[in-house]
Amino acid sequence: MNVIKKYFLSAALILVAAKCFSQDMLPEKVSHAEPLYYDLVRDLGARKGEKEFNAGYDFSKHTSYNEHAFLLEYEFAPVDRLGFEVEADFSFFNNKTAAETPGNKIEALRFSSQYSFFVSPGLKTTLAVGYTQIINFKPFRSVEKQPLVTGTVYSPFFVAAKRWGAYVNSLVYAYPLFRHDFAAKMLSVEWQVNTSLLITIPGTKHFAGVEINKEFQQGRFRMTLRPQLKLKLDEHTAVGLVAGIPTRKAGEGFSSFARFIYEP
Repeated sequence: MNVIKKYFLSAALILVAAKCFSQDMLPEKVSHAEPLYYDLVRDLGARKGEKEFNAGYDFSKHTSYNEHAFLLEYEFAPVDRLGFEVEADFSFFNNKTAAETPGNKIEALRFSSQYSFFVSPGLKTTLAVGYTQIINFKPFRSVEKQPLVTGTVYSPFFVAAKRWGAYVNSLVYAYPLFRHDFAAKMLSVEWQVNTSLLITIPGTKHFAGVEINKEFQQGRFRMTLRPQLKLKLDEHTAVGLVAGIPTRKAGEGFSSFARFIYEP
């Protein structure tokens, strides 16, 4: 698949450049509490050798059906400050009325890279840029009649995070989504700006706070509030719990999300 080949070629070039650049830099890192729903590719200021496995479950109520979504992801840092991620998303639906229900499917494959270009322990601030390539798929029931891949999404992104004092963490994660529909031969654009305010519980690695997801598409605005809690179970494992509260219901109800995190 040409899109995937181009992504991995670009990622390889970034890796070589980052490895050369990082040789003259100290692997400084600021500890930031990072959001759970739209999480980052790897920790900001990632250090070489870090890795993480995630599994997630998302339940969403819609007007005529319920959606059960699952994700599996793997993150790793081959060099200081550079992280990569591979994620697979799956969606399954069940009908509540006679209305048509979307088909069960592999929702998407995501390939992401992220580079922390500014890490300042003195300012307690980290800035990063990155890129995500998303491959979208047809429902399982349509695979025999139509092409498996329906389109792709190109998404460069920017992250700014700051810790205020010892416990308060703020973060902005912003990006466009350039959606390429292969069948319609069209490219549409939407913007997403995610902000979070998270408070670490003193004496622990737990945190609580809120993530706010804002979407801008063709003059329409949608916002979802996501109060959340992360519990560190031991040195290697943690769980995250998130509630989704849309500010405008318009066919979308409350949702809940759980994430299991394992760092070897």
